Amino acid sequence: MEKNTGRKFFVGGHWRCHGTQSDRVPERWKRADEKVTELVNSLNDGKVTGVVEVVVFPSDVFLPLVKKLLRSDFQIGAQNCGLNNCSAVNFSCDFVDVGCWVMKIDAPGEVSIEMLTKLEVPWVILGHSERRFLLNETNEVVANKVAHALSHGLKVIVCVGDTPTQQKAGSSIKTITKQISAFADKVVDWTNIVLAYEPVWALGTSVDPSPAQAQAMLREMRNWLLENTAPEVAASTRIIYAGVVMNLYHMSLLSICLFSLSLVQLVFCLAFEFCSTLVLLSYNLLTW
Repeated sequence: MEKNTGRKFFVGGHWRCHGTQSDRVPERWKRADEKVTELVNSLNDGKVTGVVEVVVFPSDVFLPLVKKLLRSDFQIGAQNCGLNNCSAVNFSCDFVDVGCWVMKIDAPGEVSIEMLTKLEVPWVILGHSERRFLLNETNEVVANKVAHALSHGLKVIVCVGDTPTQQKAGSSIKTITKQISAFADKVVDWTNIVLAYEPVWALGTSVDPSPAQAQAMLREMRNWLLENTAPEVAASTRIIYAGVVMNLYHMSLLSICLFSLSLVQLVFCLAFEFCSTLVLLSYNLLTW
């Protein structure tokens, strides 16, 4: 548990679209499902203490396979879900307004909450920065998706973040708290929510947020919860760093006591780093 708190550490492995054949993996891994099986086996062999909650988020097509093979103390989650039932079509929506479109129906390619509950998938990621900015998922869209997922019994990682423009303008805190406030009043039980901070300004660049920068933002997010929800919510809600964790510098971000842990942007063929992160965290937990 985090130092001086009752929060259980959380590690999420976001697989993105990894699992397809790639030049980055050995040639002997001919089939995508064989590569997924190899990764799951590596995770299953990892040594983790019981005080870390581990959730992996494979591509939707691999959810049944990963659920079948993954060790029982690890959980799975979906990388996104639609807002309504697949039959809830409303063609009065302006197709140009992607945010409106997502709110009205589940467009082709979306995965519905009903599908995830049928598969007994307990977690989902919502509000990811790339869906916010590339697919125009507004704060309102994300808030309604969060409410929909919670109403069907799923636990939600809600991503919030600041762009390079927002960071340079000094509006990062205002931007992120606005993203949180959009859905906060829809949450009845905050134990089903994990907040994930994405430093969008640093993603895909050679610039990494320093531990101090990340810690300061997570502190501001917790202060907002304290001022706008309840003391017990602020004390118990897990707030995590959502970024790349692929080397010892990135792992040093995880050692900050305010961190719950990380939504790891997991490169498919680097299961070792993911397991190493878990081992590092387990060590820190035992020595704090």
